[in-house]
Amino acid sequence: MLSNKDKVRKLLKGIETGDPDAALVVNENKYIQHNPHTREGNIGLAALFKQIAKTGPRVNMIRAFEDKDFVFAHMEYDFTSLKAAFEVFRFEDGFAVEHWDNMQPMKEANISGRTMLDGSVVVEDRELTEFNRDKIASFVNDILISRKLDLLPDYVCNDNFIQHSPLLADGIADLHCALSERKKDQYKMTYSQVHRILAQGNFVLSISEGVFDGQHCSFYDLFRVSQGIIIEHWDTIEPIPPRREWKNDNGKF
Repeated sequence: MLSNKDKVRKLLKGIETGDPDAALVVNENKYIQHNPHTREGNIGLAALFKQIAKTGPRVNMIRAFEDKDFVFAHMEYDFTSLKAAFEVFRFEDGFAVEHWDNMQPMKEANISGRTMLDGSVVVEDRELTEFNRDKIASFVNDILISRKLDLLPDYVCNDNFIQHSPLLADGIADLHCALSERKKDQYKMTYSQVHRILAQGNFVLSISEGVFDGQHCSFYDLFRVSQGIIIEHWDTIEPIPPRREWKNDNGKF
C-alpha cells in the first residue's frame, strides 16, 4: 500500500510521463486548487497530464515529508525553464483533496556556492516534530514578522548556518542584514502573516504572506532544525497575481 508521500510522487511524476493512472491519486470531486494560475474542473487531470507530457517536462522530487494528512515536497521542474517549487497536498480518505504550491525560477548558486535544492534530505528526530514546529512558529513571529532581530542568535546557528536562498550567503550576519534592509521607508522584505506550518522531524515548512521588493508575495521557507536551532534554510518567493487574474476563487493560502 502506497504512503501519501508515495502517492504524491506518483501524481507529480505523471506530469512528466503522462500516465493517466497518476491522476487516480486525486479525488477530483473534492479537489480544491489554490494555485491562482490554474483553473478547476473543465479538464480532468489525466487529460491534462497527457497534454503536458507532450512538451517533454522533467520532474524531480528532491525531498518530501508527511505531516498527518499533509504531504509537502521540494521539487525541481523543467517546463522549458528550470524552477524550484514547494508542493503541498492535503489527503482525505486516502485521496488528495486540496493543493497549494509556490514556484520560483531557478537561480544560480548563491555566494556560498549553494543551490536552491542541494543539501540535507534525511529526516531525523521524528519525536521532536512538535517541538521543532513550535520553534519555527516562534521564529516566524518573533523574527520575520515582528523583527526582534536581537533574538536572532536564539533561533539561528551563529557559526554554521547553511543558506540555500539565492539572495543570501551562509551565516547569521547576511540574514540579519537582509531583514534590516529598507527601500525608502519600507523594508524590502516584509512578512505580514504566517498561514501554515508543516513539520516532520527536523524539517519544518512555513507558509507565509507579505511583500518583497514592492510586490505582494507568498514566502515558503523550509528549515532544518538541530537541538532547537535552525541550521539550514531553503526558500521560494512567488508574486501573487492581482485578484482579477485568478483562475479560481480559492485563494493562494
